[in-house]
Amino acid sequence: MNKTTPVSLITEYNHPKDEPPLNEIIPLSLEITHNYHENNHSLADIVQATIQFTGSLKGKKFVVKLGGSTLENQRAVLQDIIWLHTLGANIALVHGGGPYITEWLQRLNIPTRFENGLRVTDAQTLEVVRMVLCGQINQALVTMTSQLGGKAVGLAGTDGYMVQCHRTNERLGFVGEIDRVDPMLVQQVLDDGFIPIIAPVGLAPDGTCLNMNADLVASQLAGALKADRLIFLSNVDGICQTDGSLITKIDEVQAHKLIDEGVIRGGMIPKVTACLEALTNVPCVHIVNGATSHALLYELEDEQPIGTRIVR
Repeated sequence: MNKTTPVSLITEYNHPKDEPPLNEIIPLSLEITHNYHENNHSLADIVQATIQFTGSLKGKKFVVKLGGSTLENQRAVLQDIIWLHTLGANIALVHGGGPYITEWLQRLNIPTRFENGLRVTDAQTLEVVRMVLCGQINQALVTMTSQLGGKAVGLAGTDGYMVQCHRTNERLGFVGEIDRVDPMLVQQVLDDGFIPIIAPVGLAPDGTCLNMNADLVASQLAGALKADRLIFLSNVDGICQTDGSLITKIDEVQAHKLIDEGVIRGGMIPKVTACLEALTNVPCVHIVNGATSHALLYELEDEQPIGTRIVR
């Protein structure tokens, strides 16, 4: 395997001796805690900020999309999700897996082709897609969540007719376009106190499994659940200006303008489009670098976001 090959999914976790027990909640007001000695905040300030932050999470519903390019950070992300879940948040995780699919296709000597950023998926490729997404990645994430002390249920978009779709076009093969996402099964799993982890495949009217864009599955699921926030954990810091500076907050009109001006371009266009689609039912969508330590906690603490926040 060459240096560019994605790292294998970690399926076992041995807790380092120098880390605190996983069932202990880390200090939640991260910015205050990190600068405690420098700013000389009192213990009361920290406690008050922590109470406010934890109170803001209770009963809230979040959808997190973990991109295939950020799966190497899976342990840290799952740890944050478990902590947030313990504090009363309801979280559904949708994962990608593109680099791992490509790796397996190369191993099996199956050619890979893309059109307009979408993987051309013939019957043979579809079998690999299902194996990697529903088998390898999904089950590895569920297993790791359990090892970290959380309770997760692995789902595929085909379960319970969740992701209903049709073929995009014949040139792309078994690639689906979403008609509707039924949130009933995911909501039931959330109500039962579990963390649903969802593989992005869909079901056509004739019962055929189709390969789906994970960003759009997460976007449509968040809308169907009427989630409070949708967070995309990607391999970029967020939306940036042409000079590379991060845009921390943007609304729908500004986003469309940046697309028209070419500031948002390439692979960011479909991701931002997915964000904008979600805004119909989700008040706030985030794009965050999943490699940042405790990215979810930082981004949900409104005082100092680390990514781009897209609002209506």
